[in-house]
Amino acid sequence: MRSDETLGTADPGLLYRTHFSWLQGWLIRRIGCRDNAADLAQDTFVRVLKHRHQSGALREPRAYLSSIARGLMIDQYRRRELERAYLESITLLPHHEVPSEESRLMILDALERIDRLLDSLKPRVRQAFLFARLDGLTCAQIAEKLGVSRATVERDLATALQHCYRLRYVEA
Repeated sequence: MRSDETLGTADPGLLYRTHFSWLQGWLIRRIGCRDNAADLAQDTFVRVLKHRHQSGALREPRAYLSSIARGLMIDQYRRRELERAYLESITLLPHHEVPSEESRLMILDALERIDRLLDSLKPRVRQAFLFARLDGLTCAQIAEKLGVSRATVERDLATALQHCYRLRYVEA
């Protein structure tokens, strides 16, 4: 089957047999590590299996697979950057205050979820939320900084808090 042919049923088994080697090679060329590429290729097909009811017929299966794999690479990079920043920050702590390995994993998981939450917000909503939570600015101060009305800031903060609520109570 050519790479540009349609897989009418989007059969995951056929998709895997036909494109796994290509996808793994594509990933190796981008990240330079055979083992990591194999893991990402497998994760890509796991994602395909999870969402196969949504995919229907695939006109460009390689474009579909590479798009999923690219997103997984970005997620992996972000996860590593969060872990690096976290590990860097705990080097400043006294030895007796360094979290246990179990706590470290829980903290990293929470940071990753918060990062995804912030990334899912529109830029202005994210900025308003960060101004309020990290800088302690009032709605009026945020409105002035962003050049919007106080009501807009209040709506943006409500939106951000709804996302936080879902993260804490719905997705937990």
